[in-house]
Amino acid sequence: MLITEIKKSPSGRFTVLFEDESEIKSTLTVISDLRLFSGKDLDEEQLNELRSLSQRGIAKEKALEYISHRRMSCKELERKMLDKGYDEDTASYCVSWLLENRFLDDESYAGAIVRHYSAKGYGPGRIRMELSRRGIARELWEAAFEELPDDTSKIDKFISSRLTDPSDRAQVQKISAALYRRGHSWEDIRRALRRFSADCEE
Repeated sequence: MLITEIKKSPSGRFTVLFEDESEIKSTLTVISDLRLFSGKDLDEEQLNELRSLSQRGIAKEKALEYISHRRMSCKELERKMLDKGYDEDTASYCVSWLLENRFLDDESYAGAIVRHYSAKGYGPGRIRMELSRRGIARELWEAAFEELPDDTSKIDKFISSRLTDPSDRAQVQKISAALYRRGHSWEDIRRALRRFSADCEE
C-alpha cells in the first residue's frame, strides 16, 4: 500500500494517508522507527505492523497524559484505560511499559498516600481503605506504614478542639465516632479520651 501523505495534526499526532484513501493515526516515534515517508510502499505485513505499533503508541501517549494529571497506581491506570475503551492487552502493555520506564511506582505511591492522609489527621484504618481503593498491593502496605508518624498528638488535637465537657457522655460518644470514622482504633481513641479525663464507655 503506497503512502501518499503523512500529516501532522495540531495536537501533535500524525496521520498516515494511503493511495486507497484509507488512513492510520500514529505517533512520531512509530513513524520514525519504521522510517515512513510519503511515497513508501508497504506490504501487508508492514501495514499490520504499522497498525499495531500505532495503536500502542497512541495508547502509551494517553497513559502518560493520564498520570501527568494525577499520580496513579498500576491498578488505577489500568482501570482508567479500560474505562476509556482500551482492551485489556493494550492497558496491560501500557502499565508494563510505564513500570519499565519508572513512570509508575506503587511502592513510593503507597508511602505518599500514607503521609498525605496522616497529615490530614486520618488513622491507620482510613489509610488502609485508601490504599485498597487505589489498588495498592497489600504487600506494600507495611513498608508504607513504617513512615507513619505517631498520631497521638493528632488525636489529642482533634479532641481538645471539640471536647468542652469531659463528663458529657453524648459529646464524648460523638467525638469517638468521628475519630473512628477517620480511621483510628477504638483502643487509641479510649486511651486519648482518658488523657482528657473524659467519661468514655469500655
